[in-house]
Amino acid sequence: MPEGHTVHRLAAAYGRTFGGRPVRALSPQGKFAASAALLDGQRMTAAEAHGKHLFLGFGAVGWVHVHLGLYGKVAFGDGPAPPPVGQVRLRLVGPGGHADLRGPATCALVGEAEKEAVRDRLGPDPLREDADPERAWRRVSTARSPIAALLMDQSVVAGPGNIYRAEVLFRRGIGPYRPGRDLSRAEWDGIWADLVALMREGVRTGRIDTVRPEHTPEAMGRPPRRDDHGGEVYVYRRAGADCHVCGGEVRAAELAARNLFWCQGCQPHPPAPARAHAVRAARAAG
Repeated sequence: MPEGHTVHRLAAAYGRTFGGRPVRALSPQGKFAASAALLDGQRMTAAEAHGKHLFLGFGAVGWVHVHLGLYGKVAFGDGPAPPPVGQVRLRLVGPGGHADLRGPATCALVGEAEKEAVRDRLGPDPLREDADPERAWRRVSTARSPIAALLMDQSVVAGPGNIYRAEVLFRRGIGPYRPGRDLSRAEWDGIWADLVALMREGVRTGRIDTVRPEHTPEAMGRPPRRDDHGGEVYVYRRAGADCHVCGGEVRAAELAARNLFWCQGCQPHPPAPARAHAVRAARAAG
């Protein structure tokens, strides 16, 4: 499933291609035909993202709400648009080109109230200027759930997926199984700042790179990563490989039906200070 930076890139692409101009709208697949007829000839007034949700605004007609899910894709092309290929749910055509939406989990024409109801169910998005990290901290700081699960809960933080979750926890040295309520405020602030910085870079480049300058292939003299997802990472999909930082083995497990990756040497659980405190307490008690 695309992570939040991809959806923000799509919103920007829709805005560049169609923003402020009337569009032709059709549903070659037929599943969105009635709504496409209402959009046809209307002007696109906005294109925005919140987490993994895309919203395309058409003034008084409403918003097209899109969630790509596991299989959804958008393909942009120059005009004139060729005959549609495959199951195209929604095709938009304008002077600047065309865009074909295929296989989304959600594609619905909604009103302002319905759009806001979707947004109200989501946590703050690190890529939005109106994001409130305090709102997420209130959830995290009282939760018994592991922080790795909380970061995948879109009602806590909207946008991060499996890659950003694994990489941010590694970069902050936080074990994925630590309960949210065991994190300090400084640790949470570090997670949030990293999400903002890394996801903004993902919007800029279109790929997820999380390694610091000293751990790039060039700096370490190692081969670049070869993976369908692209990007240089510390632990994501590197189970069994050596950690770039400590040399230990990168581990993998399943958490909430998703693969989890971490380095036990760099991400101890409980953290080293807590372990030391527990040892001192045990010695004092003995």
